Amino acid sequence: MGIIRTDQWLKENLERPLKICEKLKTYFNGQNPNDIYQQLLHFGMYRPSWKSRVNLNSMMDYKAWDRVERMFTKYKQKWSGPDIPVFLFPLNQRGGLFARKEDKSKGGVSFPDKMFLFLSEYQDEKEIEALLVHEYHHVCRLQRTNKNHEDYTLLDSIIIEGLAEYAVLKHCGEQYLADWCHMYTEAELEAFWDRYLKPKLNKRKNERVHDELLFGGRNVPPLLGYAAGYHLVQNFYKNESYLVKQSFRTPSSKYLEYR
Repeated sequence: MGIIRTDQWLKENLERPLKICEKLKTYFNGQNPNDIYQQLLHFGMYRPSWKSRVNLNSMMDYKAWDRVERMFTKYKQKWSGPDIPVFLFPLNQRGGLFARKEDKSKGGVSFPDKMFLFLSEYQDEKEIEALLVHEYHHVCRLQRTNKNHEDYTLLDSIIIEGLAEYAVLKHCGEQYLADWCHMYTEAELEAFWDRYLKPKLNKRKNERVHDELLFGGRNVPPLLGYAAGYHLVQNFYKNESYLVKQSFRTPSSKYLEYR
């Protein structure tokens, strides 16, 4: 499938995102357009504004759809990855927890069968590649592990985030790592691990504490699960050889061996 030409959708309905989400119903098993939009807003999809118009115009000038298509094809071939639909939309720069950088220049969300990238007027092609690498690694791991969404534990979630960002390190370089990779010192992470994460590694995705520990909240440090996941994966590959295709299927528990 590759890149879906959402630029055409946006030209016609930028100010009416629910009309756009009508077109996404078939990719979400007929889910209500408003529910789809609310879900995507959480990860950084735009709200209609003058800024979203600026971002859209920048994306078009930059030929973002063509450029991301080439990147996607590159990694699909390199990783023998699945051929999924990829959707590009402007970023809501006033919101979206999961933008990669503190200036919130881009964000994304992945599912086993589709991927969404939210872009702004920022035009460093390598930064966009880093976002795609992170999100597409998620897709590949979700498909290869073939685990039901409701069976994902906190350990699974922190490891999938750490692995995706380690792929960014290997394919794009350290300067393109997300800010949360260096948010805490090693000593802080050790203390946070014992206090917050270690007792709750088996908590499931449908339990509120899972997201509190992964994303932060209720006195939990921000993006703690993300930062801890990268730290665990980085320590593991200081001792083991890194093969990206193998990282798609290595059990999460394996990454605890060197902590």
